[in-house]
Amino acid sequence: MSRVSRRTVVPLLLVLVVVAGIGLHLFQPWKAFTDTKVNEALPTASAPDVKDGAQTKGNTDMKGNAGMKGGEPPMTSTRPKGLAEGRFVTHEHDTSGTARAVRLADGGQVLRLEDLKTSEGPDVRVYLSARGGDAAKTGLGDGAVALGKLKGNLGNQNYTVPAGTDLSKFRSVVIWCERFSVSFGAADLAPVSA
Repeated sequence: MSRVSRRTVVPLLLVLVVVAGIGLHLFQPWKAFTDTKVNEALPTASAPDVKDGAQTKGNTDMKGNAGMKGGEPPMTSTRPKGLAEGRFVTHEHDTSGTARAVRLADGGQVLRLEDLKTSEGPDVRVYLSARGGDAAKTGLGDGAVALGKLKGNLGNQNYTVPAGTDLSKFRSVVIWCERFSVSFGAADLAPVSA
């Protein structure tokens, strides 16, 4: 048996180290053993600010309380309005929880993930897809809207829906791994009845 020379071993070891480094960067195996919990409150929009009495002129109660007419609260509601919701189903990783689309009093839209449980992974993002949840398992489809990186794999979190986005054109919310082009899970969105 011939002896392996140092000239062969050193380059081979260097190649193995580089390959291992690339593998660790791509797969991030430690994420299989970690969790990131997020617990954000549902945002609320405040009523418009009153400046220089412009919005309350002639609209004060007998005690001079601005913004009140006859002691009644203003007509605007600051509570979010549910637009659509659905439950997550598992695709490549166990995923559960609820996705809710809500409109805030100021007209902004937010996608809220509640009681989310999924796996951590490299470069995981939240998308709105025109495809149904089952079809999203094989891809997001044309016109998918990215809402941002997944803030955590556990808990409650909010994602701002870009202004001008017509939520009625989207059928599902997808937890998508960009690096490997796989869906962790998806939730079909169904309109919320008033």
